[in-house]
This record gives sequence, structure tokens and C-alpha cells, in this order.
Amino acid sequence: MSEHMKRVQSSSNLAGVSLPSRTKCPLCKEFFSDPKILPCLHTFCTGCIEQLEPLSVLGSWGGQSDSRSWLPDQSPLSLLCPVCDSEVNLPPGGVRDLTTDHLAVSEVLLERLKKEDLGLLCDLCNEGKAERRCNTCRASLCEFCCQAHRRQKKTASHVVIALKDIKGCSKIVKPVHCSAHPSEELWLFCEVCDRPVCRDCVVGEHREHAYDFTSNVIHTHGDYMRELLKRTQPHVGALERVLHEIENVSKAVGERVKTIALEVQNFAAGYIRGVEEHRDRLLKHLEELRLQKETALHLQKAQLEQLLADMRMGVDFTEYLLANGSDLEILMTKRVVISRLRRLNKADYSVHAVMDDGISFNPQERAGQYHGYEMFGAIVSNGVDATKCVIQGKGLHTLRQDQEAAFTLLCKNSKGEQVERGGEQILIRVVHKDRKDCVIEPRVQDNNDGTYCVSFIPPEPGPYTVWTRIKGQHVQGSPFTLVVKNKFRKHQGMFHCCTFCSSGGQKDARCSCGGTMPGGYQGCGHGHKGHPGRPHWSCCGQTSENSECSGPIELSSPWSLLRTVAI
Repeated sequence: MSEHMKRVQSSSNLAGVSLPSRTKCPLCKEFFSDPKILPCLHTFCTGCIEQLEPLSVLGSWGGQSDSRSWLPDQSPLSLLCPVCDSEVNLPPGGVRDLTTDHLAVSEVLLERLKKEDLGLLCDLCNEGKAERRCNTCRASLCEFCCQAHRRQKKTASHVVIALKDIKGCSKIVKPVHCSAHPSEELWLFCEVCDRPVCRDCVVGEHREHAYDFTSNVIHTHGDYMRELLKRTQPHVGALERVLHEIENVSKAVGERVKTIALEVQNFAAGYIRGVEEHRDRLLKHLEELRLQKETALHLQKAQLEQLLADMRMGVDFTEYLLANGSDLEILMTKRVVISRLRRLNKADYSVHAVMDDGISFNPQERAGQYHGYEMFGAIVSNGVDATKCVIQGKGLHTLRQDQEAAFTLLCKNSKGEQVERGGEQILIRVVHKDRKDCVIEPRVQDNNDGTYCVSFIPPEPGPYTVWTRIKGQHVQGSPFTLVVKNKFRKHQGMFHCCTFCSSGGQKDARCSCGGTMPGGYQGCGHGHKGHPGRPHWSCCGQTSENSECSGPIELSSPWSLLRTVAI
């Protein structure tokens, strides 16, 4: 098994769990420290994310060559999630601009409260050991800060309880303060910027923006997330059914191979050395067919398992957030969740595992001689082998803009013989190399004889990449490149024997073929320099009447409107 397959299976096992630990980082295995949510909805410590190897970096590394610390102005563009192996793009500000997982922060705090040996520090002085908690300020306090808290007139009426009395709570909320105004909590929501803000924000940067209390807008945004979740959940069941079907097909293929292998062995038992050699060759061919089919099924299964893992993660994360998160936590996280669910809803898994029973054993077919013995029996497979399928079509070499281009896909089996039936899953896409937004979905016509007519109209000139796949596998030569030329240029001049004749003897008439005549004549004439010796176009000098014009018309005098002269 390839290293990539191992990573996919490992990611599937990790992501298939209902939901990972909400208190410990999957990388460092320690309690979360400043947890951030990646676009794939997996949470890691900020420091752990910064240690990941980036796929692409804006700028160069700083410091020593083996350092992986990212400079603030040199943040990575994308990286691979260590859990699901998805490529995720980071915001312009890098790791620090990722959405904070405040739900995880609260659960880490509760876990620390339950374990006395963790040494929870005071939220005010950040030095003394926390012994009590203010329910109003939602802050943990040491004994000294607790006394000061009670002496202050503003906080004297706050309810303060011992931490040991709240260790049995199932949830504890830690206040979320504004990054721009650390002394203010986030309890308003800016509809223009689509993010929570504090009281100072709405009188400053968001002064002209529409805003409301988080408790007033949570219903609208929460209902939208629930609707996305409702549309995502059915995909999980559908993917599970398809994967179950693939597993059944894989078992059926294995049983079929075992049955045929037994037939081959029984047939070959009557021949001594020659029959044994013939048998070994048959079994080798059969094994190649089995490996070919299992490889295709395994690839399809791995892709669907990864998609299922992503779907489960999206559904589980969203369900947990909506069930356990506060209004503010849901609003803080909704953007990354909605983006992920939208992408998952667009995923294409419209594949069907079909049992290809085209493998059979024909004991009557001649197989040649082995050591002087005439042998019979051959493995027959009518299934399509994508690597043996070919593309045919003369028109692919003379493509023109806005003109229909067509080619034929010829399906063959593993022996290179044409499969004389239709019904295959054909996926063809034509993409402009220089303009990624120029994507063509060609029209595919099944001729029901193993051939498929493919036609499309290129809207732009230039190079195109043609992807042709059968059952998810590329055909021979795919992807291949086609070059589309500009529209056919018609001749704008005259097809004549010479400029002199066509102009009625006008000495100022010009001809684009470059011919000259003595005596000051600018055009071409019979037998003179530049004359091609036969009729030609006056606009470009081409000697074929049905050719494409290769040059512009240069008309410099009224005598250039020439009349055609019969030759």
C-alpha cells in the first residue's frame, strides 16, 4: 500500500470518531493553549499550527534554516491538516487570524477546575493560585484578589463562590473580550462586518454600521446553520451505503476469482508439464485482472471514505456547537462552519459500484501448444480497461474557435480488443490552460457499440487540456492538449492572375504578394519579379483559392479596387 493510501486511511480513522477531545490538542496531547479552528473544523493550539510545514509561503523563512517559526509578515498561504490531510488556506494575517475555539477554551477551564493538581492561576494577577470564581465577571480569583474584589464598590455586590463548589458543573463560560479593546466584552454583533463587536467598537470603527445584541441575532444565524446541517446529514447515510456496496462488490470479485481459479486448476490437472505451465499462465492473467479491479475499487473506496470522514466531522462539529455553544460562541464560529458545510454540500460522490461479471473462463478456446500439447482454455474479460482505451478523430488537429470539434472514444478490454457494448461511466472535461474559468462540458453520445462520440465548441482560441476518464480512471494519453486556432480568416482581396491585368493596366495598383514591375509599376505582372507564376490572392499572395488569408490588406490608392480578369 502506498504512503498516501496509509495517510488517507489513518485520516479516515481519526475523523470517523464522533468528535475528538474538546480539551486536548491532537498534536501536542496537552490542554489547548489559544486554540484555533482550521477551515476543515479541526482545532489545534496556535503554537502547534505554527510548527506545521506549509505547502506554500509568501516570502522566505527567517532565522536558521531548520527553524519553522513564521514571521508576522511572512505567513503561509496553505498547509495540510494533520488529522484529515485536507489542504486548508489560511487568512491573510496567518495563524493568528484563524477563528478562536472559545468552546474549547471554556471546556479546558472546566477541566482544570475539576483537577486540583493543575494549578489554575488567578485571572487578575495571573500569579496566585485561583481559589474562587466571580459569577458576574466570570473570572477565577486568588484569595488576595478576591478580597480586593469585595472591597471595590463596583464589584462588592458580585457573587463569589469557591472553585471546589463548582467542580461538578457540566459547563462554565469564560468571558470573551474584544481584541481591539481588551477591557470590553463582545456582546454586540455587526451585521455589516458579520462578526461580534464590543461597545467601544460601535462608536469607533463600526460607527456607521448596523448592529444589534447577540441575543437578538442568534436566532437568524443559528437557524441558517441548522438548515445547512439538515441538508448535510443525509449525505452521511448515502456515503455509508455506497461504501457498503463497494465492500460487497469487492468480496464478490474475490469469490468469482476463486471459483475461476478452481476451474482452471481442474482443467489443467490432466496435462503433465505442458498443462501445468498453461495453468500458471492462466492464473497469472486472472490475478492481474483481480488486482486491476481491486485497485480501482480500493481507490474509489478510499476517496469515498475520506469524503465520509469530512462529512461526519462537519456534521458532528456543527451539532456539538449548536447544542453546547453559547450564542456568542456560535456567532464567533459560524463563518468557518458555514463555509465548510457549503463546500461539503457541493461534494460529488455520484458513483455506483457495479459488479463487472465479464470475467469468465472458456474451456473450448484454443490456447496454442505447450511442449507439444495442444492446449485449450482462456480467461475472457469483457470489462473496459481504461488504460487500453484510445481517442480517435482527424478534426482534433484543425480546431477553430466557435466551430464544433468532435472525436471518438474507443473502449477496449485488457487484451486490447474493442468492447462491443455501451453504458460506461464517461467523464470528459475540457479546460483552457490559460483561462481556468473557461471549462467546457462536452456532449457525449453513446453509440452502444463500445464507441462514444464527443463534441464541443471551443469559445476561445489557445491551448486546451482534455481530461477523459472511464470509471474514474484516465484513458490512454489523458489528459492531452488541443490547440484551438482563431476563426477562419476569409480573403478580402481578389483571386487573379496579376495586379496589372486585374486593374486594367493601372500602374499605381498594389499587390500584397510583393511583386514589382519595371518602369515604376508597383504591382506584379506576368514574368516579373515577385509574380508567383499562377493566379493568387491580391490580399496575401496565397496561390490556393480555398486557402485561409495569412496577411492584412494594404489599400493605398483608389485603383486598388480591382476587377477580376478571366485567365
